Amino acid sequence: MTDTTTHRPVGRLGNPALSLADDPRADPRMVAVLGALGATGHADDAPMDRTAGRDALLAFVSAVEEGFEGFFAALAGSWAPVPGVVRDTREPAPGVTLHVHRPEGVEGPLPVVYQIHGGGMVMLGTTGPAYMHWRDELAAAGSVVVGVEYRNGAGRLGAHPFPAGLDDCATGLHWVLDHLDELGGTHVVVTGDSGGANLALAVAIRARREGWSDRISGIHALCPYVLGSWDRAPEQLHSLRENDRYWLNRELFPLLAEVYDPGAGNEDEPTCWPARATVDDLRGLPPHLISCSELDPLRDEGIAYHRKLLQAGVPSAGKVDLGLCHVGQILFRDAMPDVYAAAVREVVGFAASVRP
Repeated sequence: MTDTTTHRPVGRLGNPALSLADDPRADPRMVAVLGALGATGHADDAPMDRTAGRDALLAFVSAVEEGFEGFFAALAGSWAPVPGVVRDTREPAPGVTLHVHRPEGVEGPLPVVYQIHGGGMVMLGTTGPAYMHWRDELAAAGSVVVGVEYRNGAGRLGAHPFPAGLDDCATGLHWVLDHLDELGGTHVVVTGDSGGANLALAVAIRARREGWSDRISGIHALCPYVLGSWDRAPEQLHSLRENDRYWLNRELFPLLAEVYDPGAGNEDEPTCWPARATVDDLRGLPPHLISCSELDPLRDEGIAYHRKLLQAGVPSAGKVDLGLCHVGQILFRDAMPDVYAAAVREVVGFAASVRP
C-alpha cells in the first residue's frame, strides 16, 4: 500500500502567513494573554537595518526598550508579592549593583543563584518588576539569589558595547564567589535568559580562559541568544524561519548585535557570541542546562550549543518546552502557574544537583 500522506513543515516554514495565534502548537493560555496585549500577530518589521548608523540604532533600541518595559510591567502588574523574602543590595564596584534576595528566617547554607537579566545585552534592567519577582520566587524556593545590574549596550543603562556588560557580570560573580560565607551560600550557579543567557555562557568561557571556571558549579541558560550574525547562520537552524515573527521578529536581532558589537568587530569572539566557541573552547566547563522554547526563533541555536557542549565532554542537559514563545517559561505567572512553577523548580533543582 502506498502512503499518500504528505508532510507539511511546521510553523511558518509550512505556511508563511501563519501567526502565533494560529499555530496549533501554541499553548492557548499563552495566546490568550498575548492576544489581550495585541502581541499574537506578526511582530513588526524593523524600520532600519544594521547600516543605519549608530545614533539611529541607539535611538531605535531605546524605543524598543520602552515598549518591552511596558509589556513586562503589564504582565507582572497583577502578580501577587512573594511572601517570606528579604531583599538587600551590594555594590562590588562603581556602577555594578547586586540585588540579593534570600528566604526570610532561613539560616542556610543555601545554593547561590547568580542571575543575569535578558534584553539582548543592550536593554532592560535587573530592577524590572518581572525580574524582581523571578528572583523572589527562586529565593522562596530555597536559594540565595543575586541579580547583577550591568552596563547595557544601549537604552537607559547604555551605551556601553561589548565587553562592558560582560566585564560587569564577571566582576559581580567574583564578588559573590569571594563572599559565599557572608551570603550564607554553599556554591554558585549562574542563570540567565535570552541575552542574559548569552552572558551566563560567555562568563563561563571567560572564566575557563582565566583559570577560575572550577569555582562555578553550573550554568543554566534559558532561550540563549548566542549566534549574533544570522547571515552566517547554519541552514539547519530551522527555527529562525519556522518561528519568525512569533512575538519576536528576526530582523530585530542583527540591529541588537550591531549595537552590542559595533562593526561586528568581535563576531568570531566566543565571549561575545558563544555560538562561535570551538569544542576546545568549551572543554572542562562546569555542568550546563540549556532550556529552549518550541516557538522561539532562537530555539535551534540553543540546541546546537547544547550539542557542542556534549562534543566537548561537558555534562549538559538540553530541553525544549512545548507551546511556548521566547522565554515564555517566566512570562505568564498568573495564566500559566504550572509552567512558571516548573521553571522555578528547574533552576533551584539544577542548583541543588550540582552541589560539590
